[in-house]
Amino acid sequence: MTETSLLFYVSRIFWFLIQPLNLSLLLLALAIFVGWFGWRKFRGLLATLAFLILALSAWTSLGALMLNPLEERFQRPAVPERVAGIIVLGGGFEGAINLARGGYDINSGGDRFLEAAVLARRYPDAKIVVSGGTGTVVLEGEGDADTAARLFEALGIPASRLVLERESRNTYENVENIRKLVTPAPDETWLLVTSAFHMPRSMGLFRKAAFPVVPWPVDYRTSGREGIGFMRDNPTDALAATTIAVREWLGLIGYKFTGRIDSVFPGPDDRSEAAGQDGAAGGGEKLPAGQDNEQNDGGDGENQGGYKPPKIAE
Repeated sequence: MTETSLLFYVSRIFWFLIQPLNLSLLLLALAIFVGWFGWRKFRGLLATLAFLILALSAWTSLGALMLNPLEERFQRPAVPERVAGIIVLGGGFEGAINLARGGYDINSGGDRFLEAAVLARRYPDAKIVVSGGTGTVVLEGEGDADTAARLFEALGIPASRLVLERESRNTYENVENIRKLVTPAPDETWLLVTSAFHMPRSMGLFRKAAFPVVPWPVDYRTSGREGIGFMRDNPTDALAATTIAVREWLGLIGYKFTGRIDSVFPGPDDRSEAAGQDGAAGGGEKLPAGQDNEQNDGGDGENQGGYKPPKIAE
């Protein structure tokens, strides 16, 4: 087993144990177990800890407060005039359902692929790189790259524009495998499309790989106005937000500890050590010379002269 595979399985086992809902249930089960031996104080401590973890995760704005700094870290630049490629990281499809039914059902991260389709129309000459295999250990499912091919075909995007990476199981492997498939020219602009909370870790990995990309965050989970309080969201969504936030922060710490990224919290002003050595484009946030980067309007296209996407041939 390679070091990469070993780290993958260790991280999956660790995450199974540490995510808020599972951790609460495991602590509760342990409390019941020690109660059989008459350790009442220890049982009470474990049960209280389990309750606090679940209550804070589901009934407070803790998850949103942890997610918001991640989502605000990278902003969209002005809409580029030219784009050579669009990189979409997997994580937006219901893999098990699509494997069984052959469709392209999206999950809460499906904005990644919706935005990629919009960008594909805006930039009809750009290549579209989709990276995503099956990242589960036990559950079966179809990789996002395979599902994306069907979705884009249904939307009229020709297969000749697609570059599909089907082997990756996590974000690190996304970047490593993409680097083997495409090599951007120095004057090209490549957009990186992924969830806003996932952008710091992704940008850190692309910088480490000396692959200049422009961040194009989507799939925001917070408004930035949640504040500190109770019952600011329904418990299911609040628990999901906390789970995502804990996973992402632990991912950043783990990637920094293993040397996969240079900073525990990559930001727009950071410069990769690899880029500093070989002269790569400093992390890729700056657009090539001659492109419109004067107005930082969030990338919504309102100030781009009434942009109209080209028609797709039927």
